[in-house]
Amino acid sequence: MKELVEFIAKALVDNPDEVHVEEVKGAQTSVIELKVAKEDLGKVIGKQGRTAHAIRTILNAASTKLRKRAVLEIIE
Repeated sequence: MKELVEFIAKALVDNPDEVHVEEVKGAQTSVIELKVAKEDLGKVIGKQGRTAHAIRTILNAASTKLRKRAVLEIIE
């Protein structure tokens, strides 16, 4: 899951070296924290949150396939 979010985020931003992804695993849910450069935050979130929603949808589909739950948090 972590690699998937990192791959998508690096494709979207201008500074791919500034992308940092952390995964906090719980009993049933994994929280994936995404940090990007301040100037790239808008690109990851998108207009009205559409890009962030799309990333969360892809993450949800991939985690469902593995019979787990994953939540994406975009950290400023």
